[in-house]
Amino acid sequence: MGKKHVSQQYREHLSKLVVEEGRTPRQVSEEMDVPVSTLRKWAAAYKKEKMAGKDPNQYITPTELAKKEKEWEKEIRDLKEENEILKKAMNIFAKNP
Repeated sequence: MGKKHVSQQYREHLSKLVVEEGRTPRQVSEEMDVPVSTLRKWAAAYKKEKMAGKDPNQYITPTELAKKEKEWEKEIRDLKEENEILKKAMNIFAKNP
């Protein structure tokens, strides 16, 4: 079977499903009957094109975003804990000059 020619719009649409909506290439491949390897190439090219000269955080996948959110939440917890320790230390030093 020969290569199927698809429009740039169609490629972009499928790439958005993978890059911006966070769906896996395998899911989109099964739904749209496009080879996984082709989808991966299109998604990589789309991401590279969209990120050219832009903030790298602007085009992160939902999985990457969730990972960053967990890191930020951990950092916030650590900083809150550190603040509490410093407040207690400040009270101790204020009572015992």
